[in-house]
Amino acid sequence: MIGRYRFISEHHGVYGVSRLCRVLAVKRRQGYYEWLAAEPARQQREADDEDLAALIRQLQAEHRGYGSPRITAELRRQGQRINRKRVERVMRERGLAGITRRRRRSLTKQDATAAPAPDLIRRDFTADAPGQRLVGDITYLPTAEGWLYLATTIDLFNREVVGHAMAEHMRAELVSDAVELAHRRGLVRRDAIFHSDRGSQYTSKDFRATLSRLSMRPSMGRTGSCFDNAVAESFFASLKAEVATRVFTTRAEARREVFAYLNYYNNKRLHSTANYQTPREARVCYRPPIALAA
Repeated sequence: MIGRYRFISEHHGVYGVSRLCRVLAVKRRQGYYEWLAAEPARQQREADDEDLAALIRQLQAEHRGYGSPRITAELRRQGQRINRKRVERVMRERGLAGITRRRRRSLTKQDATAAPAPDLIRRDFTADAPGQRLVGDITYLPTAEGWLYLATTIDLFNREVVGHAMAEHMRAELVSDAVELAHRRGLVRRDAIFHSDRGSQYTSKDFRATLSRLSMRPSMGRTGSCFDNAVAESFFASLKAEVATRVFTTRAEARREVFAYLNYYNNKRLHSTANYQTPREARVCYRPPIALAA
């Protein structure tokens, strides 16, 4: 019907409204005049949608391809009253899609001679306070000089990357360095759980010794199950989709990109599990519950 109204609006000067309504089988002529009267409001909505689309493009450029949930949350943080369905519609109509994650190839190589630690997480990727439950994993970044390997330590409370390490190798010292950095920064509590897959780096004696020295408890998922370490897998999927979309010229260039992304991820990127706060905001704003006196 809208298409017929538009045709009448474009040709009524030649053929007249009554004749066009009769030819186009528009039974209610008054409906055409109501549609015509609403034209200024439609034009204003279209202009508002274009303004919103411009803001969305700006946010996607700044935040490396946010989808509609984070776009909506960021606009609300800026003081705008916005509906997520409207954001979804504007993005859909203009092809403004968020970045799709690529499937990550696993680097896990189990040491058959090493006894795995028990699974203390059991896919419960939550924590009551910062520094209690951590997860880690290793990924690789392609460069013209060869692979650059990245190990991370992530806090399950707020999804903050509290420790990381990069090197040309993926020996046990790489994952130890990532955990030790988190500990030196004061972001790990005593008796904290560190959860990982059963890769040889994490089952090694050197890494077990590192956890013991730092008063941390090891935890491991099952072999070949990415869901048992889903948080670490998810972070690397975001990293690969938002930064590592090409082969870097040098390892130094890859390092700079990773450093910049970690700073952005911890301090600017809104996280759904942190109630659309940044990971750092969730940690800084945390207040331990006050026990009431009996």
